[in-house]
Amino acid sequence: MTQIITANELKTRGVAAIDEATSDGDEAFISVRGKNRFVIIPIEKYNHLRECELESALRDSKEDLKKGKYFQESVENHIKRITRA
Repeated sequence: MTQIITANELKTRGVAAIDEATSDGDEAFISVRGKNRFVIIPIEKYNHLRECELESALRDSKEDLKKGKYFQESVENHIKRITRA
């Protein structure tokens, strides 16, 4: 079950509030003035999500290469292309 930590609780209890809220391995929300503003997740979960994100980006890049969706150009031409407004 996702826990909610208020900003005031975080201010008074600090890391102890975070440890308690994420002890089951789930994320916790930090609430500011009654609205969820931030999410805290254990580092293991973050690392897993980041790895999934990088694998997806690699898969997309490989597909782009297969489809010929890439540019082969000099640095100067690349800079010109990406800075055109």
